[in-house]
Amino acid sequence: MSVTRREFGKLAMATVPATLIGDRSLASAQATPRPNSLINGVQVGVITYSYRAMPDQSAEAVLRYVLESGISAVELMGGPIEAFAGAPAFPRPQGGPGGPGGPARPGGPGAPGGAAPPAAAAQPGAPGGRRPPTPEELASRERYSTAIKTWRLSQSMDRFKALRKMYNDAGVTIYATKMLSTNMSDEELEYTFSVAEALGASHTTLELPTDAAALKRLGDWAVKKKVYVGYHTHLQGTLTAFDEAFAISKGNQANIDFGHYVAASSGDPVVFLEKFHDRICSFHLKDRKSKENGGANVPWGQGDTPIGRILQSVRTHGYTFPATIEMEYDVPAGSTPVAEVRTCVEFCKRVLA
Repeated sequence: MSVTRREFGKLAMATVPATLIGDRSLASAQATPRPNSLINGVQVGVITYSYRAMPDQSAEAVLRYVLESGISAVELMGGPIEAFAGAPAFPRPQGGPGGPGGPARPGGPGAPGGAAPPAAAAQPGAPGGRRPPTPEELASRERYSTAIKTWRLSQSMDRFKALRKMYNDAGVTIYATKMLSTNMSDEELEYTFSVAEALGASHTTLELPTDAAALKRLGDWAVKKKVYVGYHTHLQGTLTAFDEAFAISKGNQANIDFGHYVAASSGDPVVFLEKFHDRICSFHLKDRKSKENGGANVPWGQGDTPIGRILQSVRTHGYTFPATIEMEYDVPAGSTPVAEVRTCVEFCKRVLA
């Protein structure tokens, strides 16, 4: 392997000169300064879900967004990864959402492929404002599930290595992927962990399961493949939420979201950070109000997440795991997700100055 990892070895964060990226590639690469989001010893990255509202979700376009944000390390979603490798696209109605460049996949953001198939049309009065899927839609999803599994199990790692090279050549390291699911077969898990390894990632992420058998199975795969499983949390994240996962396998790590942690009023994120620093592979940062203050996602500096203290603790203790920006608040009128991620980077620079 060309990377080393903490315990499995440490992820190398070195960058290399820029190269061509997609159609606008040469112009974009030449016009965009070489990114460096290692800020006073703290590696700041971004999950590419932050750019979900951008029309082009191809791996090339996502790389351009990352460069324009001034980011040098990413948690890369499965949609751009598999689209780049030629995965079949989920069939969408003509003119449906999704945009060019990225096949849609079953599962929500962060599920295999990183995007959901088209949801049922909105229907007033239905739960959540949407009608249940029709038999035809369910059949379409089932056909796609079979097609994407067949495609995955036929792949060599060559295209994924080419994707890694494209990002590395532009100065961006892929430290994590988000394309894992507990319902994958052993063959699909072999594929998913191999993709993460081919991309140079130290870990692959998914929502924290509640099933001990799933925690053991995935942890065993992590040990076997030397790629951690990083479990992500929403409002279920607490100081004890990972106890079972940590006890079951050394391959299980935390990909905790400290914005959600605050919104659930689970305590001081810095306490979690310092207690479990040796079991954190990366963590997500967003600014949210506390539960008592309504829990809203807000622009950085307007909420209750102690972003400054979190990042300063990482710097003070010399922790090497990445701090991952997840831009989840509403993009203000006249702005873009790229501009807002760049604003978050500037916020990190100010608190780490």
